[in-house]
Amino acid sequence: MSIILYTLFISSLVVSIAADKSSNSQFQSLSHEETIVSPNGVFELGFFPLGNSNKSYLAIRYKNYSDETFVWVANGSYPINDSSAKLTLHSSGSFVLTHNSNQVWSTSSLKVAQNPLAELLDSGNLVIREKSEANSEDKEEYLWQSFDYPSNTMLAGMKIGWDHKRKLNRRLIAWKSDDDPTPGELSWEVVLHPYPEIYMMRGKEKHHRLGPWNGLRFSGMPEMKPNPVFHYKFVSNEEEVTYMWTLQTSLITKVVLNQTSLERPRFVWSEATASWNFYSTMPGEYCDYYGVCGGNSFCSSTASPMCECLKGFTPKSPEKWNSMVRTQGCGLKSPLTCKSDGFAQVDGLKVPDTTNTSVYESIDLEKCRTKCLKDCSCMAYTNSNISGAGSGCVMWFGDLLDIKLYPDPESGQRLYIRLPPSELDSIRPQVSKIMYVISVAATIGVILAIYFLYRRKIYEKSMTEKNYESYVNDLDLPLLDLSIIIAATNKFSEGNKIGEGGFGSVYWGKLPSGLEIAVKRLSKNSDQGMSEFVNEVKLIAKVQHRNLVKLLGCCIKKQEIMLVYEYMVNGSLDYFIFDSTKGKLLDWPKRFHIICGIARGLMYLHQDSRLRIIHRDLKASNVLLDDTLNPKISDFGVAKTFGGENIEGNTTRIVGTYGYMAPEYAIDGQFSIKSDVFSFGVLLLEIICGKRSRCSSGNQIVHLVDHVWTLWKKDMALQIVDPNMEDSCIASEVLRCIHIGLLCVQQYPEDRPTMTSVVLLLGSEVELDEAKEPGDFPKKESIEANSSSFSSTNAMSTTLLTAR
Repeated sequence: MSIILYTLFISSLVVSIAADKSSNSQFQSLSHEETIVSPNGVFELGFFPLGNSNKSYLAIRYKNYSDETFVWVANGSYPINDSSAKLTLHSSGSFVLTHNSNQVWSTSSLKVAQNPLAELLDSGNLVIREKSEANSEDKEEYLWQSFDYPSNTMLAGMKIGWDHKRKLNRRLIAWKSDDDPTPGELSWEVVLHPYPEIYMMRGKEKHHRLGPWNGLRFSGMPEMKPNPVFHYKFVSNEEEVTYMWTLQTSLITKVVLNQTSLERPRFVWSEATASWNFYSTMPGEYCDYYGVCGGNSFCSSTASPMCECLKGFTPKSPEKWNSMVRTQGCGLKSPLTCKSDGFAQVDGLKVPDTTNTSVYESIDLEKCRTKCLKDCSCMAYTNSNISGAGSGCVMWFGDLLDIKLYPDPESGQRLYIRLPPSELDSIRPQVSKIMYVISVAATIGVILAIYFLYRRKIYEKSMTEKNYESYVNDLDLPLLDLSIIIAATNKFSEGNKIGEGGFGSVYWGKLPSGLEIAVKRLSKNSDQGMSEFVNEVKLIAKVQHRNLVKLLGCCIKKQEIMLVYEYMVNGSLDYFIFDSTKGKLLDWPKRFHIICGIARGLMYLHQDSRLRIIHRDLKASNVLLDDTLNPKISDFGVAKTFGGENIEGNTTRIVGTYGYMAPEYAIDGQFSIKSDVFSFGVLLLEIICGKRSRCSSGNQIVHLVDHVWTLWKKDMALQIVDPNMEDSCIASEVLRCIHIGLLCVQQYPEDRPTMTSVVLLLGSEVELDEAKEPGDFPKKESIEANSSSFSSTNAMSTTLLTAR
């Protein structure tokens, strides 16, 4: 009897289905067998199973992109195991989801509805609003919207953060797995400090910090600059503290919080490959993890060791610090005096955690300094807004936590750190001495300055033209006239540009003789490119091998410095193997031919050239293919040479590409011929799989080496083979190559074969050793305990030659 009364009561509240259903995107109820599609067919709402689960959920997914691309789930903790579920829109303006007549999920309306209507928008937002306002784009008119209750995915137009009026905290919460949308422990949320920030929280522990909004971008996201694709917006006032991004193009993209990898990757839909491509992730490198160096220190991904105490500070526990356990951080070398203290300026930082801060938006930097100096507990200060000339004041109290130093000072912010007089004296000369020198020798100083500036200008001009020209002449390298290069490249037109990197740009050209060339033009503002130019000329001018790119000559005139290479009509290897369509042009015999050619070229560098050369940046984009698909190794800008029997070295400037670097090089800066062997192993596996060393699978980031190793141990290695070559591959040959690849990526350098051995193993049936656990970049905890250095640098990828 009670069930009958309940049913009659519910029926009296439900709005008539037939009366208002004007389109497939608008509805009042939804049964288990029905779906609702957004106006332009972008999103779909319905009851769907997730992954391999046999249970269903009320969920929103991309309709035409992938069945596994879910962006929102209503009943994550209450799955449905049969077809009796129904979603109903009540006359009060709220949703009720029932299963076997039991309510499992519901919403509440912001106000009493008069004539409610539900609709799925093309933004992926499921909304309830008055029918009379159905065409309104004002979100304030919504009675309810799914964007206020995010799942694990952030879409364009969705806000993350606090609505103070409604006491609503919008945050991303990771699913436990792709099959289980039960909330995990990982969240992405705005934390309401005096100077608000976005954190990735792992339970109650801070896992990653984006840094506060500084008026232009988040302090921890230097890449967040104005661009034609994304528009970023952060609002902090009495009504709300929120962050959102919108799209200015038709790009399809999503941000997913992933419990398994503990990352927040962004994916972009590729029409060419009909798949979600990995775009970026957070945390992206070791220094992005929260507080890895402890208090009063900074982390620099390009330094070795990565952790260093701030000026005027010293490790609290030198013993632990020297054993790579640095979470205790640093303390002052000398105690503060309060009244006589001063401030040291540090540039290029992600500013410290703002938990213990005070913010004064109405005062300038000088008043901020005075205010901080008067408060003996104030440890640092800076502008709260760096746009324009800078404004506002933020002051830090207590330990300065989670600071990151960027290689480019312009990428970070300036911070003024409080220090006692003794430490300020060690950083700068005493003011009295400076004033004395100035007062006694002002005239002499000005004259000397003018003289040295003049001499320096003359010197630099001679170095960029005369000295470099003389240097190139000594190498017997042809010097090409600038006018010929300009004509060949159509005045360096955009249509002739075929590549770009940290050094400058690469252009296709055609000489009067008909010879096609690739011109690598050094940027006038690239100091890094200048050193690499010299290095590349020095190394490649004297090496000749069919599997190394050939340097034809140089052009040095005025401020123009260029390298001229033979043109590779088929571009770089990554152009083929990572594209599902172009990959069909490379069957297994062609791929095996390419693998063997790369191995022979690397063996020549390590063994047969006059100087032993370690490439240090071997990857798919640095292997070019000629018209017959012969591979040629390119880009020697960061290579190193050794004479005699030397085969290894050490550096504090770690360069290369994440995913290809050997662990001993990425962590400790130790490189050798075995570092190149590791990179070759990764590249070999990429060629077989057709996947990048870090690729996406569903909503997860997969490290290719780990994936191959897992399948290898299960005797399932053939599952990794690129579908484009399944019909042409010889199973035994492919398995042998996978085995060789795993031998090359073993954890310890001494276990890896030399390239001479690799060439032998590829060309014979010699029995292979058993592969050991592969090396990979350590997780946060293992780095803290065992290492001081880890870097991922893509800026050094300086050659990309592709066909027009």
